[in-house]
Amino acid sequence: QVQLVESGGGLVQAGGSLRLSCAASGRTYTMAWFRQAPRKEREFVAFFTWSDGSTYYADSVRGRFTISRDNADNTIYLQMNSLKPEDTAVYYCAADRGFRSALASDYSYWGQGTHVTVSL
Repeated sequence: QVQLVESGGGLVQAGGSLRLSCAASGRTYTMAWFRQAPRKEREFVAFFTWSDGSTYYADSVRGRFTISRDNADNTIYLQMNSLKPEDTAVYYCAADRGFRSALASDYSYWGQGTHVTVSL
């Protein structure tokens, strides 16, 4: 069992930046960020694969968001720049030991979520 703890959400004005963190209690193969806005389905944001450092982003965030790692403590980060009101959502960290995927159903472990609100 892997536990994930997110932090770093908050309120920011449009055009601003936030950095989210997700600390895993054990080793995983892929860690990812998803988000869920009110009255919308959960959607993929980005993933990072530990084995080769590969990353993949949703079109809606590519060029604005960057996912990175801290090898020392199984932590990943999501640096979010040029934030837009449509980025407002609860952001969830997810992890799995066997998949590299943009599908939420492929992830076995989930964090509790952290709120991000982007105001005009």
